[in-house]
Amino acid sequence: MPRKSTRLTFAVLATGAGVFSMLQSLVAPALPTVQHALHTSQSTATWVMTAYLLSASVFTPILGRVGDLIGKKRTLVAVLLAVLAGCLLAALAPNIGVLIVARVVQGIGGALFPLSFGIIRDEFTPAEVSGSISNLSAVIAAGGGVGIVAAGPIVSALDYRWLFWIPVGVVAVTVLIAARYVPESPKRAEGSVSWLGAGLLSAWLVALLLPLSQAGQWGWGSARVLGLFGTAVVLFAVWLLAETRSATPLIDLRVMRLPAVWTTNTAALLFGAGMYAIWSFLPGFVQTPAAAGYGFGATVTESGLLMLPMLIAMFLSGVIGGRLEHRVGAKAQLTAGAALGALACGFLTLWHDQQWQIGVVAGLFGLGIGLAFASMANLIVGSVPPEQTGAATGMNANIRTIGGSIGAGLTSVLVTGRLQPSGLPYASGYTHAWALLALFCLTAAGAALLVPVRRASRVAGPATERSAAAPVRVR
Repeated sequence: MPRKSTRLTFAVLATGAGVFSMLQSLVAPALPTVQHALHTSQSTATWVMTAYLLSASVFTPILGRVGDLIGKKRTLVAVLLAVLAGCLLAALAPNIGVLIVARVVQGIGGALFPLSFGIIRDEFTPAEVSGSISNLSAVIAAGGGVGIVAAGPIVSALDYRWLFWIPVGVVAVTVLIAARYVPESPKRAEGSVSWLGAGLLSAWLVALLLPLSQAGQWGWGSARVLGLFGTAVVLFAVWLLAETRSATPLIDLRVMRLPAVWTTNTAALLFGAGMYAIWSFLPGFVQTPAAAGYGFGATVTESGLLMLPMLIAMFLSGVIGGRLEHRVGAKAQLTAGAALGALACGFLTLWHDQQWQIGVVAGLFGLGIGLAFASMANLIVGSVPPEQTGAATGMNANIRTIGGSIGAGLTSVLVTGRLQPSGLPYASGYTHAWALLALFCLTAAGAALLVPVRRASRVAGPATERSAAAPVRVR
């Protein structure tokens, strides 16, 4: 494959991962519209988000491992086709049941993250790897912001179905280019997929994430929620035992125990709790009528525009962070990103009476997201063997999602636990939630400080063959 093709390869990877990231948040602001258009209940409509979350959580690490085994380009094209089919089915869905099935199919696209990171590691020169991963992480982070900002204008000008028709066109072109121009990775892991491990991983993830996403409706103390949490603990223990004894584990637990990996994953869990909760609840805060004693009565489109500073900041900080990584190090960037998230939430706790204050908070948190996303990916990719890249980065994305579910669930309890006679939350519910999110992000910064300064693995590119045991300096 000609060396000049790396730019085209990166464009394909960025487009696919960016579309999937956008689909995560694009639907959330339009859920009331979807509910009304498909004549369903609010509780049923929330499954449009829940189904996507569960599907992505299951497929991300499994297909990341499949890509390590059978080829990342082949798996990438198959995953893009699944996203294309899911978007097309969603755009044509005649009822809520079909739409939920379509979102399950779209969730397969979660594997685009680990596959893309693995292709970059395999195909790009060592000098390009860190910057390219940072740039891709910036696109992934910005994709979520694009979804929040774009949803309102798309629904207002066209129809909610165009939230899926637009990705259909983009992904269709991306599939064709990927099939023709993305090279197949030469590195393959040995062994096979541990289907027992895959099944147990899927089971405990669903048992954990389902009650986290539905506890607001079922009740945190309900038998269903407590029973599923208990089931998740048991299945997790069985999964650990099965993976430890497997000759070809789905997730190599020895890799997960590497100091740089477990500390980065801990920071991902805590930072994800703050990030997803801000994405989920800040638009609702600004849409609250001022008669409630807070909020600005913003429309969906206006609330999206108030989040625009976050979108711009997260993209710029992710790109700039890639240029600075070799100077300041990924550890310092992850620490700074989490600290900026804590600062933003702390600011929001104390000052939220003016729209410019919301813009400042959005911008600060966006800077933190861009730095954190880029550094987490680089720390994981640089710490694991090449044949474990897909599975390890897939688990990191999953852990961030689990943190997001925890943060969103706890925020929902604080915000909706006590309501005004009008049915709107009290301002204190939001301020307590913002304070909790600040604590999550601050603790994430503490976890980032524990990331070791040196590691014992290297990123190998096509232009060089280097020992995996050679010491590499990482700041």
